[in-house]
Amino acid sequence: MTARLILCADDFALSRQISETIAELARNGRLNAISCMAVCPGWTRDVELLKDLPRHVQIGLHLTLTGEHPLTDMPEYVPEGGRMPGIDELTAAAAQGNLPLEEIASEIDVQFHAFIKAIGRAPDFVDAHQHSHVLPGIRPLFLDAVKEHAPAAWIRDCGDRVSAIAARPYRGKAIGSAYHARGLRRAAARRGIACNTSFAGHYDFRSDYENLFPSFLRRPGKMHLIMCHPGAGALAGDDIADARPREAAALHRMPIADMARAHGLEFDA
Repeated sequence: MTARLILCADDFALSRQISETIAELARNGRLNAISCMAVCPGWTRDVELLKDLPRHVQIGLHLTLTGEHPLTDMPEYVPEGGRMPGIDELTAAAAQGNLPLEEIASEIDVQFHAFIKAIGRAPDFVDAHQHSHVLPGIRPLFLDAVKEHAPAAWIRDCGDRVSAIAARPYRGKAIGSAYHARGLRRAAARRGIACNTSFAGHYDFRSDYENLFPSFLRRPGKMHLIMCHPGAGALAGDDIADARPREAAALHRMPIADMARAHGLEFDA
């Protein structure tokens, strides 16, 4: 089987300008996967941008349990109302086994329903904002929800082989992701759920993205997933707002298919 590159833009629907940028990149053959935040207020409007995209572009659900307003009432998880906790707070609570799992399970289900209602079908893949799907307590809820709502979907495994991580930059970030994701592939396989076989895209959101991108292609697996975060515009609380247009500009310029082929990967564009 030919090894494939999946270049996935996260955070569709976080803002209109981010959604428009991602959709344009996909129409122009610069991306082949889009991960959507069905929790965001703009989701039902922005979903129109996904119509008439090339058929090979996969549309996935970016489950969101951090930083945004939930779709359900979550009195324990969000006791004061407002936004869900940040990823550091969530990671600490998960490690301590201190999570309202019934509330989180309900929120996950409702986000699946919001995606399916707007798109008219199940997602092609499922992941989570800031990789919260791999955390203790949340992980089995996530996997069970995928099995119920999107049994044919694949999920994001944030881990990789040590040799592959060592060959790429920002190894500390990649090791952290891999540590939290350990055992996910086995748990998914027990439910008959597929995963990507390698994962890249970690960086500091300040470096030159175009120069850095080729390093993400090193040591790929058979289904090599690279996350990216292109976009435009300013958004309150968006810590990577400055990086988004730089990524978008680089993705428009780079000969992605040729670069992928040089590393033994096919890129549908």
